[in-house]
Amino acid sequence: MILLFLLFQSFTGQLWQENAPIYGKTLSHPFLQGLTDGSLPQDRFRFYLVQDTLYLRAFGQALNILAAKSPRREWAVILAQHSIDAIQEEREMHEKILLSYGVTPAETLRAVMAPTNRAYVNHLFASVEKLSFTEGLAAMLPCYWVYWEVGKELKKKGSKDPAYQRWIDQYAAEDYGKAVQAVLEMMNAAAGGASVAERASARELFTLSARYEYMFWDMAWRLERWEP
Repeated sequence: MILLFLLFQSFTGQLWQENAPIYGKTLSHPFLQGLTDGSLPQDRFRFYLVQDTLYLRAFGQALNILAAKSPRREWAVILAQHSIDAIQEEREMHEKILLSYGVTPAETLRAVMAPTNRAYVNHLFASVEKLSFTEGLAAMLPCYWVYWEVGKELKKKGSKDPAYQRWIDQYAAEDYGKAVQAVLEMMNAAAGGASVAERASARELFTLSARYEYMFWDMAWRLERWEP
């Protein structure tokens, strides 16, 4: 019965079902729970914002690489625009919150990527540079999708902290949801024309990135540093 259900699902539907346990564990992480209940220490959120700003620069670059490999012009345009959005809109939010904490953009750019952040970025670059468009898109998809789902879920509870609420609102916003929907449609169409081997690889890459999403928030919760 489960196999028949999967066969009639969209490719992205299969991806989400297969990785639902990872998302469930992600949503229950104390970092995310702390955004709504007020228990998240500010130093951990500040650490996250700095690391995420560094990540977004790399994510934007990876999107441009993926856009150049797109088999459809309209997909290339969408991904290129998302690259601009990642660098401008999301980083602007990060910078404003960080400035309220006394952290300047120059200080952020001088920061060193934490081990998990660097590993995640290297995984994305390897996927979009060396693999097919379908595989690269699957590796990039969790960053879009998990944030949207998290944003919508946390929006239900809200936060008394203005900075935390602003972060939640960013990813629960209708415009962000439309961007994610566009990529989900792209993923389903690309997977529809991919080989069985490509689809299998894409599923593995999606799962790996979904795990990195969990690890990224855990990294911030632990204030991860390079050792020794």
